[in-house]
Amino acid sequence: MKNRLRQVLTVCVSLQVRKVWEQAMLEGRHYQNAYVTRDIAKWAAYFKRHAEVRKLINYEGSTEIRTPSGMITQTSKLAFIWVGDLQYELIQPISGSSIYSDALPDDDSLKFHHICNRIDDWDAFRARVDRQPFPVVLERGGDELKFLYVDLRAFLGHYVEYVWTIDRVWAQMGGR
Repeated sequence: MKNRLRQVLTVCVSLQVRKVWEQAMLEGRHYQNAYVTRDIAKWAAYFKRHAEVRKLINYEGSTEIRTPSGMITQTSKLAFIWVGDLQYELIQPISGSSIYSDALPDDDSLKFHHICNRIDDWDAFRARVDRQPFPVVLERGGDELKFLYVDLRAFLGHYVEYVWTIDRVWAQMGGR
């Protein structure tokens, strides 16, 4: 009886995992791993000392983003660090969405937060997002740059950000 119950439970779990896998939003070209921290300057300096940094862009400012509860202003310190063709984004939240502040470690270490994939056709992608079951937790759109975060923690254990941008902005961001 225990073996049969174990088999049934294994099949049920397997079917649930397959259902999540079939509906998961995994597409585009992965180019970024992102981390949250309480001390962005410390970690940007650490990258410069210990990695072959091709380009480092620091930014501090506010951005209007759409969340499930409405429009908010997200204020952050950011560092975009390119090592080869992989970008490491460091995020030090100041105010705004709890998506970042709730993920902060207790100390000033780095904590993994999300990956980011570049999308070629935003309109087609956005239509697929509307048909999938995972929540969009923040989004921003513009003529030259659009991004959104899908909460794939139930599947992957982290968020996935998707970005669309024109080639000129991509180059300014350090992409190649």
